[in-house]
Amino acid sequence: MAEQQNQNQVKEEDLNQLLKVRRDKLAELQEAGKDPFKITKYDVTVHSSDIKEHYEEWEGKEVSVAGRMMSKRVMGKASFCNVQDLKGNIQTYVARDSIGEESYKDFKKLDIGDIVGIKGTAFTTKTGEISIHATSVVLLTKSLQILPEKFHGLTNTDLRYRQRYVDLVMNPEVRDTFVKRSQIIKAIRDHLDDQGFMEVETPMLVANAGGAAARPFETHYNALDEDVKLRISLELYLKRLIVGGLERVYEIGRVFRNEGVDTRHNPEFTLMELYQAYTDYHGMMDLVEDLFRSVALKVLGTAVVTYDGVEIDLSKPFERITMVDALKKYKGIDFTEIHTDEEAKALADQYHIQYEARHKKGDILSMLFEEFVEEHLVQPTFIMDHPVEISPLTKRKPDDPDYTERFELFITKREMANAYSELNDPIDQRVRFEAQEVLKAAGDEEANSMDEDFLNALMIGMPPTGGIGIGIDRFVMLLTDSYAIRDVLLFPTMRTVD
Repeated sequence: MAEQQNQNQVKEEDLNQLLKVRRDKLAELQEAGKDPFKITKYDVTVHSSDIKEHYEEWEGKEVSVAGRMMSKRVMGKASFCNVQDLKGNIQTYVARDSIGEESYKDFKKLDIGDIVGIKGTAFTTKTGEISIHATSVVLLTKSLQILPEKFHGLTNTDLRYRQRYVDLVMNPEVRDTFVKRSQIIKAIRDHLDDQGFMEVETPMLVANAGGAAARPFETHYNALDEDVKLRISLELYLKRLIVGGLERVYEIGRVFRNEGVDTRHNPEFTLMELYQAYTDYHGMMDLVEDLFRSVALKVLGTAVVTYDGVEIDLSKPFERITMVDALKKYKGIDFTEIHTDEEAKALADQYHIQYEARHKKGDILSMLFEEFVEEHLVQPTFIMDHPVEISPLTKRKPDDPDYTERFELFITKREMANAYSELNDPIDQRVRFEAQEVLKAAGDEEANSMDEDFLNALMIGMPPTGGIGIGIDRFVMLLTDSYAIRDVLLFPTMRTVD
């Protein structure tokens, strides 16, 4: 233990000395009138990958790039360095005779991590590497911190999430994930816009956080002296817009749920919800299947993706199966034989499923499904016709009112989307809200609350409507082969440290 402490102390002393050297270099530059922090701009004409991918266009021509110096080899009168920009990295040949003696002295004092601007001509070295023959090297920003690989590498997952800016510098695959995330969201917007949908924005601070089974965050609005909540869903406001005659609307935005953090959940996440008048949940199935397939093709160039070593085929028609049939298929339980809450609870006892006294038949079905079916849903599967007890905003099936016209899309054992034939009967909706209020009074912090203004909107009249919610983060996880939700959030929620 003492030896380990001594080694850590030596490393810390070495690190402090290196940091001091960088500060001293900056002071020398400032005294010489070369303060890099006074530079306000640099003209960039091309990115590294553009030169490499279209070399025939750039060979022998002047280029101007800027980025972070990731390596440097000084060899007398000529040196090499590698500069990393948004799209990749490129080698630069720096010769004293090309940039001048004073500039070359300055170059030799540069540190790994410094941000530089380089002008020169594109050429190929004797070893065949596309490079830049520098005619000018300008220090744009002095890095006063040591990049982590200098000592221990950026392998600590917690540190990667907390210092995402360093993670992006050190790990090109991380940067690629977030470039793809942006492309995925843009592709979703493009697809929906082409389908005639209108993007809208709805409130984040609400008096009544409804539309999902989740515990909200609460805060206080000083100007109105009122307690308000952060939204947990986009649903109730978007459906008000359907009432108002906007027949196809969607929103991509942050929602907030006061729940635990794990590989699939973050307290704030990005949700896309859309609503389309004059269609039902079958129309939503067609829409989401087409959306997933087209976005994958546009961003990845293929609808067959690999996730955690398993090939996921988005090109084939997605399986469609009811929750009851799925339970029978994967566990052999025929829930059509269960007719009462008591029979359902007896079945739960048989399979050691924990439940509460307030739970009903439909709740037990959902628990059995989660326990025995979800683990089998690797390929794209629509699970249809959820029980009414867990679907307070969904139309009942006309031929079987114990169940609703609802589906969830599962891929890689995870729920990716949730959709309904939207309940537009204000009388039935009031009864459902009242049932939710009973659950809330019994201690269910995730139950919905009565929303009189939403009920008034339904009284005005909402046409038959299909709606869907898609977790953008999980969609990005699928298309980037990312195991944890934190891997696709630039700044995930983390416990504060001193």
